[in-house]
Amino acid sequence: MEKTKKIKLFIGLSYLILLATFLYYLFSNFSFHQLTSYEFIKDNVDYFSKLEESNIFILSLSFLIFTILWVFPLLGFGSPISLIAGFILGKWLGTLIAVLGLSIGATFLYIFGNYFLKNYIKEKFLNRFQNLEIKFKKSEFIYLLIYRFIGGIPWQLSCILPAIFNVKVINFFLATLIGIIPQVFLVVSIGSGLENIINKNLEPPRIIDIISSQDVYLPLSIFVALVIITIFLRKLFYNKN
Repeated sequence: MEKTKKIKLFIGLSYLILLATFLYYLFSNFSFHQLTSYEFIKDNVDYFSKLEESNIFILSLSFLIFTILWVFPLLGFGSPISLIAGFILGKWLGTLIAVLGLSIGATFLYIFGNYFLKNYIKEKFLNRFQNLEIKFKKSEFIYLLIYRFIGGIPWQLSCILPAIFNVKVINFFLATLIGIIPQVFLVVSIGSGLENIINKNLEPPRIIDIISSQDVYLPLSIFVALVIITIFLRKLFYNKN
């Protein structure tokens, strides 16, 4: 347990140091007004568009590495990175890179949790999720796939929790890779839609114009519907009876 506390402290301090370094760099080079201005956003959209045209491979590889690091060791979750992926890489390539990066990062986090946090997670959450052990023993991959699709657990915990049930790494990776596609695709589509709106408007668009744009409201509506559906599925999946 003492070892677990040291690991948690190390992760926490590392995260704070990285965050502080990033914020220091950001605000040393840009003012808050610049960062929140429409002109700054549009300039960056134009920059990434030109970069995508000139060297899409380097941009994609860089974003893939960033996504992996975002999940592990930075312990970030999927929605922000998916939105940015759509904004920078577009709907289809953004989905591919985001899904792959999130899956690899999640698998690294799972392996880390399996080696260093397994006893701690088991002590804290085994009784609460005991029914998952029965499901995973029935059909590990299928139930992992459902588990990753419906969510309902904080992303970081959802990556580590299967470690207490000794699921295979390859099953975890493949189930994550397939299971998160619908949600990631919809969020990436929203990001791509926002990028399209900014490209079409020299002046800041109104909120109503953004929401009423088909590029945004269509994936957003489907995403909301998907969230509602998964809420009901979670009640069935996590039911202890």
